[in-house]
Amino acid sequence: MEEHVRQLEERLLQPEVCHAAVEVARLLAPAFREFGSSGRIFTKSQLIEALQGEEPVRRSLEEFQTVLLAPGVILATYCAVRYGAGGEPPRRSLRSSIWTCLDDRWQMIFHQGTLLGEP
Repeated sequence: MEEHVRQLEERLLQPEVCHAAVEVARLLAPAFREFGSSGRIFTKSQLIEALQGEEPVRRSLEEFQTVLLAPGVILATYCAVRYGAGGEPPRRSLRSSIWTCLDDRWQMIFHQGTLLGEP
């Protein structure tokens, strides 16, 4: 399951996926909530709308781990690296997501991002 959830997380980081509202809607549970690294709280529809206006950037995952919280419920934690354009230094954030198996497919029901300060 860890590899499958990692693949789903990586899909959401791909610009061609996060700008496709139908694709994102399929990966997020109806009751989805996000506590963004900006300090804002997003519902599913608010996040889909926000992603449509976001500039495409390259991101990667590091230190990916999962924990089975209950049957059909997985916590994923990792460090996301956002590579800026024009020589900007990469930005790192700690991420956590809760995935649940709904309607025979895994969907994210909660996500939180916390920016890391510079070393």
